[in-house]
Amino acid sequence: MTTTTLAALVPLLPFLGAAAGLLLGRTAPGFIRPLAVLPPLASLVLAALVAARQGGGQAIDAHTELTPTGSVPIELALHIDGFAALVAILVAFVAACVQIYSTGYLRDDPRYPSYAALVSLFTSAMLLVVYSGDLIVLLVGWEVMGICSYFLVGHYWETPEARAASLKAFLVTKLGDVPFLIGLFALATDAGSFRITRVLGAVASGNLHHPTVIALLLLAGVAGKSAQFPLHTWLPDAMAGPTPVSALIHAATMVAAGVYFVARLLPVFEASQAAMTVLAVMAAVTMVGSGLAALAQDDIKRVLAYSTIGQLGYMTGALAVGDRGAAVFHLLSHGAFKALLFLAAGVIIHASGTNSLAAMSRMSHLRDRVPDAYWTMTVALLALAAVPPFSGFFSKESVLGAAEHVVDGHPDHAPCAAGWIVLVAGLLTALLTAAYAARLWLLAFRGRGAEAPDHGRQPLTMTVVLWVLAVPSLAFGGLAYRVLPRWFDGRDLTPTLLTSILGTGLAVVGGLLTYGAWQRTTQLAARVPLGAVAAHPEEDAGLVEAEAIATHEPAYGDIAYAPDPADPARLLLGPLRRHAAAGFHLDAVYAALFVLPVQAGASLVRFLDREVVETYVQGAAALPRLLGAAVRRAQTGNVQTYVSALLAGTVLLAVAVVLVATGA
Repeated sequence: MTTTTLAALVPLLPFLGAAAGLLLGRTAPGFIRPLAVLPPLASLVLAALVAARQGGGQAIDAHTELTPTGSVPIELALHIDGFAALVAILVAFVAACVQIYSTGYLRDDPRYPSYAALVSLFTSAMLLVVYSGDLIVLLVGWEVMGICSYFLVGHYWETPEARAASLKAFLVTKLGDVPFLIGLFALATDAGSFRITRVLGAVASGNLHHPTVIALLLLAGVAGKSAQFPLHTWLPDAMAGPTPVSALIHAATMVAAGVYFVARLLPVFEASQAAMTVLAVMAAVTMVGSGLAALAQDDIKRVLAYSTIGQLGYMTGALAVGDRGAAVFHLLSHGAFKALLFLAAGVIIHASGTNSLAAMSRMSHLRDRVPDAYWTMTVALLALAAVPPFSGFFSKESVLGAAEHVVDGHPDHAPCAAGWIVLVAGLLTALLTAAYAARLWLLAFRGRGAEAPDHGRQPLTMTVVLWVLAVPSLAFGGLAYRVLPRWFDGRDLTPTLLTSILGTGLAVVGGLLTYGAWQRTTQLAARVPLGAVAAHPEEDAGLVEAEAIATHEPAYGDIAYAPDPADPARLLLGPLRRHAAAGFHLDAVYAALFVLPVQAGASLVRFLDREVVETYVQGAAALPRLLGAAVRRAQTGNVQTYVSALLAGTVLLAVAVVLVATGA
């Protein structure tokens, strides 16, 4: 079988599994789990074979014209280089783990058949994006992922949170997709083709006439799909969906698509210094802002959601300094440990017997109840905090090393300012990441919250997947930074001494500060029983509020935030905590700038329609109705009345004739 045929089967098999699952969901429920698990496993094997044949060498290209368009042709094309080959393995691997995990997590869910089919379709769409060599075909997978995320995030549609989250995710990503589509058309117009190889050839030959405009239009779609500032607000709310869906979206699909798109078309963005600077600023604001927001969240899944936003900021930061190898390296590393983090969080939630009890302030004695989740999540958090020798250390240091390379006077296609922006923001984010990772571990596994009912051991399919994902989270980075350069652009991914010392040192400082703050707040909280008011609140410098979580849960913004007296974020963030917990009120800003004006315009249109337009319409109908009523009154059916009227009319006519004649 040719490599092209194998590559075509990689996205096709999950698609066929999704179609079969939707058709057989009601008539043959016994086939649902095999149809959910086997196609992504088969795609994983085929993707590995494709990668072995590609071997990091010459890209595999194949294409056929779909239909004549009369202008720029649209082709069914494959373009598989080292980036595509390895990212496809990640997508299929995480999707297979999620499907296996879901057989246990959603074993009693009546809508599991449709869920499994949508996950398979989601996987197929992402694989299409990865392998596609034509921008329009890539756009098809891009948009299919959007509609799949809408249905999957809204899986628990009975709850208003899930319905609102699915709609928000769809609308915010579509807000970015409109300029993204315009940018694709503009790019194809300048290049004369939608084929990625021809587009890159046009860039290399200088035939791209509007690089800044095109790059900024494309960045809008990337910001929406990959949850980058300012279109990142949908991702934390998307936690209302099932936890395995969160793992899939955050680790290998949807949000990874935007980063992968920029990596594949990086020369287009490098053609504009302004676009690279905008990309660097977007990455920096995303990294730092999401780190502060993650440090203030109480819901464990929202912490991980903001963490994903920040780690994607690292990837876009690497792209902003012109190193797509470092960006994709972090994408691969992050995919493993972020999937592990979400699936371990799912075990914790599953142990509580509900999808909603994810508040870390309410967790207690989890280390003994879910030992598999405890150990594997510890590994994943160490990888997230970039502690050597875990995988996150090597991939994060490759990003910081790329920024340092630009700062040292080797800018290539990236402006020096972009290097400084990414380097400073990346180092600050390293401190914040270690801080919120340590806080999550302390509150989840050593917290003093109320103990939830014990729902017994988790299904074997869930715990096995955790240990499978723990292996690359621990060992991937140390091997990958030596092997990956030959699959990518050949750039060295070895951690540099300076950034390694700075990054690791800041991570250690962040972890130690959080631990010290946790010990301090724990001691203070021990003096204040739950539900009681501190006798001397000034003693704790305002860190322990009068209300305890047993009596009050104040809402900050649109989310419920349950203050925990032992939360180290109180000491670390101080008064900034409330604003960070609400995502710095960006949703409120959007409501004021966009929602309220639209609602006001709609109210004005409704008023004009009812009070002005409808008045004219009603008036136009009222006049004939009045005339008809007058005529109807004249038709009495009385012959004498008719004769009298005839005589009266005759007399009037005679008088009129006489008057006219006399006047004449």
